[in-house]
Amino acid sequence: MDRLADFREVWLCDFEFSAPPGERPTSVCMVAREFRSGRLLRLWADELAHLREPPFATGRESLFVAYFASAELGCFLSLPWPMPARILDLYAEFRCLTSGLTVPCGNGLLGALSWFGLDGLSAVEKDSMRALAQRGEPYTAEERRALLDYCQSDVDALARLLPVMAPRIDVPRALLRGRYMAAVARMEWTGTPLDAAALALLRDNWLSIQDRLIECIDAGRGIYLGRTFKAERFADWLTAEGIPWPRLASGALDLSDDCFHEMGRAYPDRISPVRELRQSLSLLRLESLAVGNDDRNRCLLSPFGSRTGRNQPSNAAFMFGPSTWLRGLIRPEPGRALAYVDWEQQEFGIAAALSGDRAMMDAYASADPYLTFAKQAGAVPRDGTKGSHKAERERFKVLSLAVQYGMGPEALARKLDEAPIRGRELLALHRRTYPRYWQWSDAVEMTAFLSGRL
Repeated sequence: MDRLADFREVWLCDFEFSAPPGERPTSVCMVAREFRSGRLLRLWADELAHLREPPFATGRESLFVAYFASAELGCFLSLPWPMPARILDLYAEFRCLTSGLTVPCGNGLLGALSWFGLDGLSAVEKDSMRALAQRGEPYTAEERRALLDYCQSDVDALARLLPVMAPRIDVPRALLRGRYMAAVARMEWTGTPLDAAALALLRDNWLSIQDRLIECIDAGRGIYLGRTFKAERFADWLTAEGIPWPRLASGALDLSDDCFHEMGRAYPDRISPVRELRQSLSLLRLESLAVGNDDRNRCLLSPFGSRTGRNQPSNAAFMFGPSTWLRGLIRPEPGRALAYVDWEQQEFGIAAALSGDRAMMDAYASADPYLTFAKQAGAVPRDGTKGSHKAERERFKVLSLAVQYGMGPEALARKLDEAPIRGRELLALHRRTYPRYWQWSDAVEMTAFLSGRL
């Protein structure tokens, strides 16, 4: 616990709350315990509502500890209370410690307790208590006591989990992850404004829209039978088109969306429409979009849900999960505007900075690292432009991103629609152009294999 010695107080906290699909959370009760002194707080919703701020210290000298803190911080927003200055989320840290490993009992609090050999409530008991919290008022005195006891059981579990995990936690980075959980809580609280009338119109006419989409996009392909995607028909069409398609170890076609996405880059005019149609028909469930009474889409963003640490919200419930055309339903309220913002060449810049590769840094500083990379590699003349060498720039952009995501020569060649030998040549070219990056990258990979950590 020495890593937490800088904090005057360490507060373990858990809320029970009700949050129907698309709606903001409504606090039911809260239990908090100061880790060192053992001071315990048990408060019901009416008591919480009378407080203008948390009943415990949340300044820079105190540490707020929770498991999946965005849920607790959403309750902070609902009260409304100021956010804690220092947040440690044991869920985020457990994901960091076990990402990529098989976690037999899952990533929830019970799973973390089990991983470290600690006891917790049974899954059945937790499910019943969660259902009771979601039901909402009115509660009997006995139900209130049961919910507070259940809430305290999670806080007690945090008290057992924290000393076991603390020696494995990189506190400065953990506090950054905690800050991100606060940002996630704000994103979930705010939601995305939708055109409710247009969504209702789509829902009412969805079956006929599906039929029309198949009629327009599948024409000449013959992949669908009614509204059903047929793998054997798709295989026949690929053969007729001369498109080589990746297969699974079983020999069957790889029909994962990742594969469709990759092949869509190689054959944008032929594969991308098929992927969009397939997504629209199989993934899009308009009735599953989580929309609140204020016509805003809200759902659990599942931060750190993927092995790479990204958010992993439900594709069915989240506005940005289904096909991109559905985003036309996003509509700002009168007098407001929305901006869709993304970083440019973010991965390239981070790799250049972390590796210290001077040539890579120069490419990033040029404002067009992919074109500059092509020039550095001798594939484009020094006076070449994005307009004059568009194809070469796109090829080196794909190569740059492929390298940073560990893509092999065959997959790279397939993405570029070129022979496998070309994939090997391009990867070798990247190594010659950015040797310092590769020294750093190989060292990081080797350290990970030897130590089990990045």
